[in-house]
Amino acid sequence: MHTLDDIVFFGEKLKRPECVLTNSANRIFTSNWDGGVSIIEPDGHQWSLLAKNSDFELKPNGICLLENGDFLIAHLGNEAGGVYRLKQNGELTPFLLEIDDQPLPPTNYVHLDFQGRIWITVSTRTKPRADAYRSDVNDGFVILYDKGQARIVADELGYTNECIASPDGRFLYVNETFSRRLSRFDIDEDGNLTNKTVIATFGAGVFPDGLVLDDEHNFWITSIVSNQVIRVSKDGKTQATMLIDVDQAHLAWVEEAFKNHVMGRPHLDNVNSTLLQNISSLAFGGNDLNTLYLGCLLGHQVASLKQSIKGLAPSHWNFKGPSRPNTNA
Repeated sequence: MHTLDDIVFFGEKLKRPECVLTNSANRIFTSNWDGGVSIIEPDGHQWSLLAKNSDFELKPNGICLLENGDFLIAHLGNEAGGVYRLKQNGELTPFLLEIDDQPLPPTNYVHLDFQGRIWITVSTRTKPRADAYRSDVNDGFVILYDKGQARIVADELGYTNECIASPDGRFLYVNETFSRRLSRFDIDEDGNLTNKTVIATFGAGVFPDGLVLDDEHNFWITSIVSNQVIRVSKDGKTQATMLIDVDQAHLAWVEEAFKNHVMGRPHLDNVNSTLLQNISSLAFGGNDLNTLYLGCLLGHQVASLKQSIKGLAPSHWNFKGPSRPNTNA
C-alpha cells in the first residue's frame, strides 16, 4: 500500500481534470471543464485545446483519444448530454446526440476498444442527476457505436460509470457506482452484451468510478469520496487498497446519507482529505507503464504514483495526440 508521501503531482490550474489519459510519448491528457482537453507535455509544458464554438458550453467528463489526434468527449451538461468530436483546430462537431430518437441525458464516459468500437456510458436518466445517488436507482445504460450505427446494448444499470473492453474484445467491464459493483458482460460477434456477471461488490465507503487493467488483467479502480485506489484480482475474489486519503468522519457522513437515500451534490462537491481531491479516474503511463496517474473532480492537478506493477497499454497507447502548438510564435 502506498502512502501520500509517494505522490507526485503534474499540471497546474487544471479545470476539473475528471478523466486522465496517457500515451507512449509520455503525454498526459485530461478533460477540461472550460470546454476541451488539457495536455501536459513530457517537458512539463501545459496547454489546452478548447472548443471554438462559443454558442455551446461543452462540459467534458470522459474523453477518448482517436488515432488522428481528435478527441471524443462525453458532455456532462446540467440537462443535456451526448458525445462530441473535438478536432485539433478546435472545431467541435456532434458525434452522437440521440439514441432511439431521444436526446441523450448527461453523458459520463466514452471508450475506444482494440477493435475500433466506441462504448458510451450514461449514468442515469433521472433528473436531476443527483437524485440517482442511491442504491435503488438502476436507470443507467451502455451504448455501442460501431460502423456508423449506435444502439443501447445494456440497460437498467446502477449509475453506469467508466467501462473498459478486454483486449480480445470478448468482454466489457463496467463500474456501477451507486450499486457498488464491477460487472462484466460477454460481447458476442454482433457487439451485443449478454450474460451479465458481477465480478466484485464493494463495501461501505466505496463508490467505484475509474477503471483500468494491469498487464495481468487485474482491475484497478478509483473510489470517489473515499479517495481510494483499489486493486481487484481478475477473478474478483480479492481486493487490496493501494492508496487512500480520507477523513473518516466525512466518509461516515456521506455513508449515512447514502444509506438513508438522501445523498446529494454536497456529498460529492466537498472533500475532507490531506492531498487528494476526490479522485475519479486513473491511467497507467510512463516509459514502462508503471506510473499510475489519477484524475480528480475537485483538484487542479494530476496525482501520480510509481508502481511495481505494470499497466496494460490502452487501445490509444501509440496514438500521437494533437500537435503541440508552436510555443515560439
